[in-house]
Amino acid sequence: MGLNDTPAAERLHIVFFGVRNAGKSSLVNAVTGQELSVVSDVKGTTTDPVKKAMELLPLGPVVIVDTPGVDDEGELGELRVRRAKEALAYTDLAVLVADAKKGLTEADKALIRTFEEKGTLYLIAYNKADLLAQIPDIGARELYVSAKTGQGIQELKERLAALGNTAKKEKPIVSDLLSAGAVAVLVVPIDKAAPKGRLILPQQQTIRDLLDGGHTAIVCRDEELAETLNKLTAPPDIVITDSQVFGKVSKIVPPEIPMTSFSILFARYKGNLETLVRGAAMLDRLQDGDTVLISEGCTHHRQCEDIGTVKLPKWLSDYTKKNLQFAFTSGGTFPEDLSSYALVIHCGGCMLNEKEMASRLARAEAQNVPMTNYGVAIAQMHGILKRSLSPFGELQKI
Repeated sequence: MGLNDTPAAERLHIVFFGVRNAGKSSLVNAVTGQELSVVSDVKGTTTDPVKKAMELLPLGPVVIVDTPGVDDEGELGELRVRRAKEALAYTDLAVLVADAKKGLTEADKALIRTFEEKGTLYLIAYNKADLLAQIPDIGARELYVSAKTGQGIQELKERLAALGNTAKKEKPIVSDLLSAGAVAVLVVPIDKAAPKGRLILPQQQTIRDLLDGGHTAIVCRDEELAETLNKLTAPPDIVITDSQVFGKVSKIVPPEIPMTSFSILFARYKGNLETLVRGAAMLDRLQDGDTVLISEGCTHHRQCEDIGTVKLPKWLSDYTKKNLQFAFTSGGTFPEDLSSYALVIHCGGCMLNEKEMASRLARAEAQNVPMTNYGVAIAQMHGILKRSLSPFGELQKI
């Protein structure tokens, strides 16, 4: 996979924050070398976060985000400020852009406190340094730049690269669970929601991870799984399936062969599998009238048998035998207030970066709302959760 093909969820998200007219958009354009954001002397020109996936040397593949000013005013301004602050959920590296002549405002200082509370890596870039007669002494996190003259832009990129290398986490999806030269069978039903001629992202990434680890990946549909297993001269080391056919696959795969799903692997990959497994216990405690939030990290055209809006609600109602209510969100939308929900069931999060998945999970935990994901919930409903956790050792005891 080349740099230009790196999924957005696997790229570092560098987000530029600051008050209006500090020159955020001008600095974003200077750093990227592109007219990514509209620049104007009129306050509040940037009305929504503007994202651009690109290669930023010397760092590599990133997503650059320009946000509205955090000091905007009025009813529309409050909405813009909220949109800017929502970007903190997926921020790997933050650049606070301040006016070099005016210094840090109270809004800037509040942002710095938020960065530190959240453990977000950040730099403070004092823009418009070309207007200063002398550059003052600065701290380790600070530098003076000029989007107009290019002063300090290369240093900013190099500082971001250094921070980025600290933030990067090279983690395997499944290859580290397998012995050298292992054979994995991947069960991939042809999903109507998947674009013709392509596999969905978790399947692509899992295959690549297996190949990078020196393992063999055998891919088949659920219809050909039994035949595929019979053709092998030895049992595979693991079977990985799409969660939608978990029940069917579990009946075909002999119990001594470790089995799990793409969704469960991605919960581990994003660092929150243990919490999501604990959240699945809520499925057995749901009551009549409870509302379950089903949340997807991506947006796609809904099909008649869509897993999030059709299959999961039916499976949940059949499993619990309760009169449940359902709410749905997709893409970048995730409620601030989760108090009206008895349970959140999230997708695998392949389109969200690790930071945003962690933020959503932390929001649910802070409000004492259990959260699980598609794969874990489906395994629980089929009575095979313990088996689906067999590749992960200690998690089986939860």
